[in-house]
Order: sequence, then structure tokens, then C-alpha cells
Amino acid sequence: GKGGKLKITWEDESYVMAMAFDYMIPGYKNGAVNTLRLWSAKATRDFNLNMFNEGDYVSAVADKNDSEIISKVLYPKDDTLQGKELRLKQEYFFVCATIQDILRRYLKTHDSFSKLPQKVAIQLNDTHPAIAIPELMRILVDEKDIPWTKAWDICCKTFAYTNHTILPEALETWSVDLLQAVLPRHLQIIYEINHRFLESLSLQSDDIPELSIVQEFPHKAIKMANLAIVGSHSVNGVSALHTDLLKHELFAGFYKISPEKFNNKTNGITPRRWLILANPGLSDLICDAIGEKWQQDLSKLSALQQFADDATFVQQWIKVKQQNKMDFARLMQNQGNFQLNPDSIFDFQVKRIHEYKRQLLNALHIIHLGLQIRDKQIFPQIPHTFLFAGKAAPGYAMAKLIIKFINDIGAWIAADKQMANMLKVVFLPNYRVSLAEHIMPAAEISQQISTAGTEASGTGNMKFALNGALTVGTLDGANIEIKSAVGADNIYIFGNDAEGIRKLRAHAYNPMDYLNRDEDLKAVIDFIASNALNPAQPELYLPILQELTEYGDRYCLMADFHSYADSMALVSKEYASEALWNKKSIINVANMGIFSSDYVIKQYAKEIWGV
Repeated sequence: GKGGKLKITWEDESYVMAMAFDYMIPGYKNGAVNTLRLWSAKATRDFNLNMFNEGDYVSAVADKNDSEIISKVLYPKDDTLQGKELRLKQEYFFVCATIQDILRRYLKTHDSFSKLPQKVAIQLNDTHPAIAIPELMRILVDEKDIPWTKAWDICCKTFAYTNHTILPEALETWSVDLLQAVLPRHLQIIYEINHRFLESLSLQSDDIPELSIVQEFPHKAIKMANLAIVGSHSVNGVSALHTDLLKHELFAGFYKISPEKFNNKTNGITPRRWLILANPGLSDLICDAIGEKWQQDLSKLSALQQFADDATFVQQWIKVKQQNKMDFARLMQNQGNFQLNPDSIFDFQVKRIHEYKRQLLNALHIIHLGLQIRDKQIFPQIPHTFLFAGKAAPGYAMAKLIIKFINDIGAWIAADKQMANMLKVVFLPNYRVSLAEHIMPAAEISQQISTAGTEASGTGNMKFALNGALTVGTLDGANIEIKSAVGADNIYIFGNDAEGIRKLRAHAYNPMDYLNRDEDLKAVIDFIASNALNPAQPELYLPILQELTEYGDRYCLMADFHSYADSMALVSKEYASEALWNKKSIINVANMGIFSSDYVIKQYAKEIWGV
């Protein structure tokens, strides 16, 4: 290179064209339109005529297929080496196209990169785009001949990182072998970043494994969360509890050396989609009562509180909810051939299917209710419809088994007339935003029952509450802030908090202790073990039984079951009191102002992006 300096060039093995697709996103009554740019992978050459003429028809279009498969499916299944490679290529493809596009626009009006951090903010939404850090360094150092120290300063001031997961096993890592094969220059840059970072710290050798970007054991890999923290000027969690856990548990070592980087930005939801568009009946009722200013400033919803004891308003509130339930029942009849009783309680658990989110706890409780009816003739006061929706990762066998389990519980209940008169269980297929827009307005109970200390934030909890559903939940994620906003009397909190879960695990938690002293819980487990849910496949649910008992019940369902059952009994009792239930519903909606995405975006803009 120039002046005898070492210049490294990454020789491209293959070229893929990134085709931009721009979506126009209008603001709400503010005259602004923003652009969301998406990318599609296209081949630089569609067809190899020479190979075709030689009779190799598959290879003739191989380049096209290999290129375009990159953006065919977001987050391809990665439990095979080929799947991992495709996912890495996909992450790099989106990052590479975006960084090039950002720099192209920037260079139209600037002739140096010194002002890049003042003009560009790149927010890394979890670790999937974290390869952007070495990519920007590669461009600045290799292509633009900027000295490493200056390039690194630009880089760190440009990037900020939002973490979305507390589970250590969910933190993304890439094997060194795979990075070496796919992105060799980026691996070199990551090694250099790590070397300089560790050199800058006077560390005890015990601290190095926690802070190093390179994982040495059990196999050599790159820790993308550590890369994101080291290469960013801001690191935020998405609820107060989540950020606290990041600072004092997950990333305690980084917090110790750079406390100023860490901050909280509790997630938010857009009231235009999740109330005005999704629930026009409720939106109109609110406007009639307090005007329209809340649509652009959600904190103005607080004026609704004065109507919580207004008998006329409460009746209008009930009427809107009942109409939404009837509309949803009609939609389910037409689309899914599900018969729903709109006079039953509509109780939803809608989220990704994962053990920590504890759809299984909900399912165990439903079995308990069914057994109470069948064996003891104890009936709920009001019919209860339990609705589940959500998707499981393609390779997540236990999550798929839980879906099957829920469906089998539904079939078991439907086959018994006494149970079927009072209980119904439905798993709604193909969960998506357009379905959620019908679910939220119809819901009366929102199940937010993850093991305390596992959910980063959640936004479904906010969407349900904004539409007047009452939350049954643990002190986890944003549930804590919802409780603080609406008041402890207007939310149903149960179970161990994060500290309680930590203590359970620290003292050799044994689920059998809970099982042996709770007759109701024992009856549920014995029922599952009897194979009554699926006689044709007698050992189908053995993995669930083993997980809950002999394998240690990692997510503490046994410990929280009794408290959950008590909380659900209170829900049923209070639902029967129309005035009380709807007063709580109104108070929930009135106090959702702080969960508007408008509010949190202003916080990001002011405190992280410097806008």
C-alpha cells in the first residue's frame, strides 16, 4: 500500500447483487413519510450457457439458486452446518448491503469520514447484524486507508446495541471454522479488535474468558454479544428488570469496566396500529369520552380514569368488548372452523412457543380444571375459552411437542360433554400480525407467565392491556412496569420473582418437593403419565414429564403452579363481577401512555442517537 504500509485485500469468492425494495411509511397526521429499505438477493448471472450446452442443466442455474436462496427465508433453520452457513451468509448479506448504502449516501455530501458518527446512527437490534462492526472496519481500514485507531473511534461512536435476550444459551456465537471459511477477513478484524480491547484492560486472567470476544471452550467461537458491546457506545436492555439483569448478571464484567454504556429503553407499541386501527370500536368510544389528542400523545389516555366508575360508560365499554368477541368468533368460524362461545371468558396466551414462556404451565392448569369437573364435579362459574397462538423455531422439538400437547388437551376436553360445556382449548394456526389485530381487541385475559428473570420485555403484554385485557403474569420483563403503571390491584401477579427463582436454584430446587405436597398438581402429572391424552402413542409426552420431574424442571413450573392456580381462581371470581372487572379494564387502558413507541423512540433519539 501507500508509504510502505501493510494493505490487506479480501478477494471476493462470489458476487451477489442486493436489490433494494423501499416501503413508504407515512407518519400519523404529521406530513412526514419515511422509507424502510429492504433487500433481496439476486444473482449477478442468471444462466451459464456453457454448462447448459454440456448437458449439466442443474449447474447451469446453480449460481442463481445459490445467490437468491440467501434472502428466501429469514433466519433459516441452523441445526445443520449448511443451515448455519446460510444464516451467516444472510446476516452478512443484509449488513453488507446496508453499510454500503449508508456510506454511498453519506459520501454524496461529505469528503471524509470524520463526521460519520454525527450524521449516521446504526442501532444493532440484537446480535444478528453485529457483523456490521467488522464490516465497517474493513471498509474504513482496507478500502478507505483510514488508520485503525481513527477507524475504530468512528466505528464505536456510530454503533449502539440493543440486547433482547437474557438466556445465556440464546446469545449468538459463530464457530471460528465457519467464519474462516465464509468471512476470513472479518475474522482477522475481530481477532484484532479483541486483542486491542483486552490489551487496553489490566485484567486478571480469570476475567478474560468473560470479556473476550473469542470463546476458547468447548470449541473456538466468536461471541457476537461481546463484539456488539465492545464496538458500541451504548448498550441497552428493553425493560427495567432486563437491563438490571444485564448489568449485574449477564454482562456484569462489561458493566464494571464501562458502566456509562449501559441504559434502559423499555419497549413500546404503536397505538395507531394496536388501538386505532385494530380496535375502532374502542377507539371511537375513547374519543367520544376524552377527545382525540391521545392518538398523538398516549399519556392523555389518563383522562379515561375518571370514567372507571361511570355506569353508563362502563356499559358502553362492555358492549364494545362483546362486539369484538363476537367478531372474532365469526372470523374463527369462517377461517379456522373453530366454534367459540362469545359469552365465555376469552383467555389468550399469544407468543413464540418456548419453554421459558411457559405455555406448559397454562396447559397444566387447564388439565387441572378439566379433572376438577370430571372427577369432583367442581365447575367454573363462567365458561372459559383458552386460546393459544404462536410459532416454534423449526428445529425446537420440545416446543413442537408442547403445541401437540395443547391440541390433545383440547381434543380430550371436547370429547367430554361436561368439560366441553365449560372449557374450550384452541391453538390458532399461522399466527401473524394480521391475526393479532383481531386477537387483541377480543381478549379479556392476557397470559404473561414466563419464569421470572427470563423475558427481556415482551410487547404482547402491552398490546393486550391497551385493548382492555387484564394481565395474569409473573414479575418479569415489562410486566413489572405494567404493574407499576396500572396499580397492583389491577393486574394478577403470581409466583416467584427473579430473586425467588435465583434462590430456588441456589438451594438445589427439587420439583418433586412441590409435586408430593400438592394433590392437584400430582393429579395432573399422573393424568399425563396415564397416556389418556394420546393412547396411540403411549410415550409421546414422556419428554414433558421428564423435564418437569427427573430433569429438574428448569423453568420452575412446579414451584409456581399452586400460586398460578390461585391467581386464576381469583380471575374467575372477579370476572363474575361486571363492574369490578371492567373498572380494572378501564384503569389498564388509561395507564398505558408510557408504553407508546412514540415515547421510547424519543428516548432513543435523544439519549443514544443524539438527534
